[in-house]
Amino acid sequence: MLLAHSAKPEKSISAQSYADHVHGVVLRAMRAAEEASFYSAADGDLLRKVVRLAAEYHDLGKLDSENQAVLAGERKARHLPVQHTDAGTAYLVNELPQSAALVRSHHIGLPDFVDECNRSEDLIFRDESVLEHVNRTLEQLLKKHASTLSGLPPTTNPTDGLKGNSSVFFRLALSCLVDGDHTDTAINYGGYPETELEVKLRPKERLSALDNYINGLEKSDNERSFLREQMYHVCRDANVGAGISSCDSPVGTGKTTAVMAHLLAQARQRGLRRIIVVLPFTNIITQSVDVYRKALLLPGEKPEDVVAELHHRADFQDAMSRHLIALWKAPIIVTTAVTFFETLASNTPSTLRRLHNLPGSAIFVDESHAALPAKLLPLAWFWMKRFADEWKCYWVLASGSLNRFWQISEFDGNPPEVPEILPADFRVKLSKFEINRISYKYNSDFLGVTELVDWLVTLPGPRIVILNTVQSAAIVAKEFKEKFGREGVEHLSTALTPRDRKSTLHRVKARLENRSDVNWVLIATSCVEAGIDISFRTGVREIGSLVSLLQTAGRVKRHGGSEESKVWSIRLSDGGLLKINPGLKDASHVLTEYCEKDVLIKPSLCTDALKREIRLAGNIKDDLQKKEDELRFPMVEKEFRVIDTDTRITVVDDQIIKKLESFEKVDWRAIQDNSVQIWGYKLDQLRIKEIRSGLYGWTYPYDNFLGYMAGVIPVLESQQFNGAII
Repeated sequence: MLLAHSAKPEKSISAQSYADHVHGVVLRAMRAAEEASFYSAADGDLLRKVVRLAAEYHDLGKLDSENQAVLAGERKARHLPVQHTDAGTAYLVNELPQSAALVRSHHIGLPDFVDECNRSEDLIFRDESVLEHVNRTLEQLLKKHASTLSGLPPTTNPTDGLKGNSSVFFRLALSCLVDGDHTDTAINYGGYPETELEVKLRPKERLSALDNYINGLEKSDNERSFLREQMYHVCRDANVGAGISSCDSPVGTGKTTAVMAHLLAQARQRGLRRIIVVLPFTNIITQSVDVYRKALLLPGEKPEDVVAELHHRADFQDAMSRHLIALWKAPIIVTTAVTFFETLASNTPSTLRRLHNLPGSAIFVDESHAALPAKLLPLAWFWMKRFADEWKCYWVLASGSLNRFWQISEFDGNPPEVPEILPADFRVKLSKFEINRISYKYNSDFLGVTELVDWLVTLPGPRIVILNTVQSAAIVAKEFKEKFGREGVEHLSTALTPRDRKSTLHRVKARLENRSDVNWVLIATSCVEAGIDISFRTGVREIGSLVSLLQTAGRVKRHGGSEESKVWSIRLSDGGLLKINPGLKDASHVLTEYCEKDVLIKPSLCTDALKREIRLAGNIKDDLQKKEDELRFPMVEKEFRVIDTDTRITVVDDQIIKKLESFEKVDWRAIQDNSVQIWGYKLDQLRIKEIRSGLYGWTYPYDNFLGYMAGVIPVLESQQFNGAII
């Protein structure tokens, strides 16, 4: 029997035949292509054919007799002796070059097409190390292939070539192939169920459920409550025909449910299949998911099947880890901007395999001001337009401090019309509640840890303090605890796991409800500055961007009241264990100028502030768009980094670490809830080992107050004592 995968006797897993694997991959890849092509404006037929041929011939090289000897266990080897993708590439390069590119790429990612075009014609997409061998054996491989396969679905014959954007098309096509291959392989190895539960969006019914949820909420008899209710109905009933729209409304106006109502109504009207909510910070995800799971479930459904909660990228290449991945298959997905936009830019097959589920989606980019750094917005904007125009996606960009970047010439010299969901007169009604709600103050001193902690206790409480780095927040929280006790301080940042962030946020909300509990401070990072329903008496924000300051103000006196409330901008001393974020240099320069010139801080400054930032940074478009246009996929993936650091998923739970080390099954949600993202250089310096492909196991102290910084701070203090900081 010709094989595609070897047996795993130690796990009682039989070998998989070549015929079974090819049939499985064709079936699954074609299903993905069919579903995506339904939403294509012009390239659906071509997508189906390209994926169909690539799926059939993707493993042709495994039929080589040397490879079969290894797969059958007759010969021991860590890898197949003959690189197995080149045979399918060699056959398809003259049949359908797009399919050849997919076969070549299904393990290593799409190539740099400029480099490929600079090669001689007989080498395009080919692997020179096996070129002569494959050319000599190809006819024999094709005969074996034909003799073992039958009953495959026929290929389509599109009459036209590619009409839409090439880069988006290639990523979607590879996504279909890779998902088919990875899924079939995972099923064979027992890491994925034979049949998947498919939950439909059912927008009409979910909108009715959401209406019932809103109607059942307790309402206050005041104008603000009335406007929140009106906001819901205005959003739900808005008639928008464009592919991209915006929603600019102040804090506390109920965007979470109002925009969801709008998306469900639009999904019903446009025939869309899923809704994706993109948020800048992981802790906002938990809050939003809790609301959606209460409001959108239909009878008999499980919450996690309807609303998928994806905190950070957990993409695993090896076959035994593929069942851990989250694939955007739920009808409603709530995820981070990092995960979402880096998927659009990706060239890594394990990440890219979810992309084919994007066509036909409504995408809500909430707190869009914080979704991406300015230098990445032009290319992200390009993708938004392509998916809107060519793959029937509908986008809503929303924020309480919306910067309309598309109106700035550096982003788009000829922007499409982006209509507002909310009528102008209603936006005026909403914004009047922002007037005189809080006042902005500026402390021009440079504050060290001791100076900051001592100053904070002089401010009216409860207080929220937002700093620009995880390290600074942990250092200040530790100092505050040592001086004033644990009851005087809470700490919230991505140093904590999603599980511990959730419990910390729950405790913070409970303390805020206790009106007599005022003498305490929340030390946090930007992960709390947007989208969270918490309200403090005083706010303190380390100088960063204008929109971050405005969002921090949304966590102060959020529900009104008669007491005076202030939001302070501060600067930290650059030295010691406090860490300044270099990525905010230009944004902090702009805001410092506003503060020093006593410019009135208000949301209408947002677009001007962004314009100043990008002109300080120079030409933000540089050549990233050119690389995308030239199909230089590896370069685009490398340079499109939402967080410009090498962060890695690190599990902190000892039991899960042991299971992963022994290759036991672990649900991806358990990994997500019990892991953190840590900079790669810190893991290397602390000698944290990789326990599975892309997964690390934390060996230093971790606690639910400082998170992994409980283990890092003693090392930092020791290194500083010796004259260096890691």
